[in-house]
Amino acid sequence: MIDCPSAITGVILAGGRAERMGGQDKGLLPLAGEPLIAHSIRRLQPQVAELLISANRNLAIYRTFGCRVISDGSEPRFRGPLAGILAALSAAKTPYLLTAPCDSPWLPPDYAARMAAVLTREGALISVAVHEESWQPVFALLPITLRDDLTEWLATDQRGVGRWLQRFQPARVKFADGPALFRNLNTPQDWAEWAS
Repeated sequence: MIDCPSAITGVILAGGRAERMGGQDKGLLPLAGEPLIAHSIRRLQPQVAELLISANRNLAIYRTFGCRVISDGSEPRFRGPLAGILAALSAAKTPYLLTAPCDSPWLPPDYAARMAAVLTREGALISVAVHEESWQPVFALLPITLRDDLTEWLATDQRGVGRWLQRFQPARVKFADGPALFRNLNTPQDWAEWAS
């Protein structure tokens, strides 16, 4: 059984370019009077031993939230969420890493516990959140021992969080908490609907 929270480092993935949002930094967009990432921090921080923020710009602002901020590194090519996950796997001081995107302000208070329970029960290496039979690969619990495998995957120009995780036959963790948990915030139209 995975000891929650002491065995888990959390990471909020805020390193994307948000091109469909006009390049705005999604994690810093306002929701209910505070930056979006503040909501995610408040939900996830009590569930993990340490919470990291993966970001590639506005680093000084992200540091004001009191979490350790990590970046993708000097790789000139943009590698998407996998680069942030690799940086977090390298920075984590616990056996497991729990991931969530920055536009997930309604994470359930037992997110980590549910992910760990299913991973343990099924004897899987990784667990991934599932909603309405659709899996959500950026919501995952994985061991830091996969750091070298992910390094090799990226070195061969592979991409796609889902494709990388599928190779390990992850345990599926069903969440029926409502569609807001996994709703994507990718365009100004999405934001207008979500923030209203």
